[in-house]
Amino acid sequence: MADTELTLFGEQGDTPTHGSVTGEVDSIFFRAPDSFFKIIRVHIKETDLTWDDDYITITGDFGDLKEGNTYCFKGMLVKHAKYGMQFKAVSYQNVATSSREGLITYLSSDEFPGIGKKTATQIVTVLGDNTIEKLLENPPSRDELGISKKQYTVLLDQVRANNGVEQAIVRLNSYGFSSSMAAKIYNQYKERVFEVLEDNPYQLAIDIPGLGFGRADQLAAQLGIAADAPKRIQAAVVHALQLLCFEDGSTYTTAEPLVALTLDLLEKGRNIAIDPEQVADEMVALAHDKKLVPDADRIYPPILYYNEKDIATEVYRLINDEPATPYDQAQLDKQLTKLEAQLGITFGNEQRQAIMAAVQNKFLLLTGGPGTGKTTIINGIVALFATINDFSLDIGEYERKDQPFPIILAAPTGRAAKRITETTGLPASTIHHLLGINKLDDQPLEEKTLDGQVLIIDETSMVDTTLMKYLLQSVPATMHVILVGDKDQLPSVGPGQVFSDLIACQVLPTVKLKHIYRQDEQSTISILAQNIKNGQLPADFAQPKADRSFIECNANQIANAVTRIIEIAHRKGNNYDDIQVLAPMYRGVAGIDNLNRLLQDLMNPATPQTKQVLLNNQHLRIGDRVLHLVNTPEKNIFNGDLGKVVGIIPTNKDKAEQVAGKVIVDFDGNEVEFVGPELKNLTLAYCMSIHKSQGSEFPIVIIPMVMQYARMFARNLLYTGITRAQQKLILLGEKQAYLQSLARNTSSRQTTLTQRVLALFKPDEISITTPQANPDTDDPNTEMVQEPDGQEYLLTADVVTKEEVDPMIGMDGITPYDLLDK
Repeated sequence: MADTELTLFGEQGDTPTHGSVTGEVDSIFFRAPDSFFKIIRVHIKETDLTWDDDYITITGDFGDLKEGNTYCFKGMLVKHAKYGMQFKAVSYQNVATSSREGLITYLSSDEFPGIGKKTATQIVTVLGDNTIEKLLENPPSRDELGISKKQYTVLLDQVRANNGVEQAIVRLNSYGFSSSMAAKIYNQYKERVFEVLEDNPYQLAIDIPGLGFGRADQLAAQLGIAADAPKRIQAAVVHALQLLCFEDGSTYTTAEPLVALTLDLLEKGRNIAIDPEQVADEMVALAHDKKLVPDADRIYPPILYYNEKDIATEVYRLINDEPATPYDQAQLDKQLTKLEAQLGITFGNEQRQAIMAAVQNKFLLLTGGPGTGKTTIINGIVALFATINDFSLDIGEYERKDQPFPIILAAPTGRAAKRITETTGLPASTIHHLLGINKLDDQPLEEKTLDGQVLIIDETSMVDTTLMKYLLQSVPATMHVILVGDKDQLPSVGPGQVFSDLIACQVLPTVKLKHIYRQDEQSTISILAQNIKNGQLPADFAQPKADRSFIECNANQIANAVTRIIEIAHRKGNNYDDIQVLAPMYRGVAGIDNLNRLLQDLMNPATPQTKQVLLNNQHLRIGDRVLHLVNTPEKNIFNGDLGKVVGIIPTNKDKAEQVAGKVIVDFDGNEVEFVGPELKNLTLAYCMSIHKSQGSEFPIVIIPMVMQYARMFARNLLYTGITRAQQKLILLGEKQAYLQSLARNTSSRQTTLTQRVLALFKPDEISITTPQANPDTDDPNTEMVQEPDGQEYLLTADVVTKEEVDPMIGMDGITPYDLLDK
């Protein structure tokens, strides 16, 4: 917002004239969405400025100004190059409390029940003209004021409620905080803001996004906190621990990097040497206060330590508290055969093993790459459970009887949940919605126990330790749990790698799918993904295939190449909405930010009639594809969700540079309004990061990979990007970049969930389900679902339900290479 303020309302022109203006607020015609900044029109009652008009435009940081109220503004006249003379306020005060008489009238008003004129006069006599400031910053005792306990409570509470914002703005600005940061700080602590600042300014680094240890340390220095003060060292330790765990995705670190980073933070901030022994002493104190958890040579943030322990405990409970109902293997096999006949599908050997394992075990991990038939298995699990337990899959029956549906399907994101519904025909939700989490802190509103017989979670690799803990704690011991995902994809955005850690235990029932279904000579994306997963770049990598191509170019050529490919694809009849560009990094000529600017002008160009606004240094237009950047469960939108802008309401009337006041985005039928600070959670998404794409799939995917991205190279990053492509995949860039990505295979995340689980289970305590190889179906080129020769392919609802849709429908004879000019 600061940049916007400078652009629209900056000071330019003559030397400013200082003075004051007292007047009534006539209108507030601009409110910044993420700060206290406002532009107001004031009817002048008194001023020491040379000003001929009855009204004046005033800009500045203001709290809850009320139209019709009279205020005294102090500041300076400035000349804006476009808008002319304005008054920039640096402080202001409600006139009602600026004199002794005004103070007495104010404190004896109806806003202060129990305080009459006599008591108000007594209070003002004790405190003087700065009564409000003293009550806010350093309130005297009740005895000093000579009032009752009830009167004292009413006095302080109401003064803070009425004046806290204004005082906070002035004081926070005096500490050098920007308007938007001052707004964040005040909104976090409200009337407690001064108490927090004085008691421990380092708390801001923990609670306020975007305000790190360095800025909090500057404030602490202003408040006189010594360089070697215990609270300063402890704050640096906590901040370093957060950086080493939450930013890297680990659940713990060790003493050496923690001490090193702590010393770096402390000594860079004040340029004063700190004894490492002091850091060690304060780490002991933090452990005593349970602000960090030491365990052997590991050091954990408390929440991550207990998350891992709770997950292991819950898995053990689910497996052991209520043993699974024993079923005869031969009978299950017969039931599956009957289901195949009913559904008109043939399950592969691995698929049969997985389906039966889900029924025979209370807890099952199912992992497999693209094309391995996970969706078919989910449908088979649902059908087999319904058959052997004799329950209906007709949702309407349960709704009419007001009974819970026995099968619960969920995923980490809205898009992933919607895909489950599309492929199974059954309702699915996000995990947040399932658990009743509708706040940003990812905590359920209350303890919840799920009601049903089977819980199936898809895209489990995206679930972090905190969400998995809450999920498993909500599962009753009688319920079957099947966690489905791809362990080779990127881990969750939040700390941990829960899915792959559970699989690594090798003591939990696990099915690892290897066989690729529906692969023929015309479809090679899944085979390429398998090669990438195994660290191999196939010999035919650069050769054009029916569904993928590689185009060699350097970083400076990426933007032009991507633009040309999309232009040609669109001319060949492909919808822009079906094309998604994925890249590893935001900066640089081949970065996400630059590509988004170019692709927006290509896919959604501005016209004289286009409604657009300035948002986050981007121009946002009706029809733009946008990405949501955080979890907002209360609106049923999540980090990585894609939507389309369907409405824009600007806050100002300057058509040359309109600023967003409200933006309406359609997320797959869920229209969401964004106002104020929420607007920062949107960004253009014609090109998006591979991390953010996880859990989504797109008909056509374009991935540039160049040496400019070197610090982001990782095999699982490349694998995740490639597996987002449903029909066509175009790879661009430098072959060396792909080779280096394959070479970097080790995960830098440090976790101990595997050890926590192993500590609870004895080797003979649980059976492991492993699918047996079937030589008749183990050929990766075998077509598992075949149409009789000469039979016309018809797209029907039944075909969709059985997951028999040919991904190449309508694409006969077209390859990614056709998108290039010959």
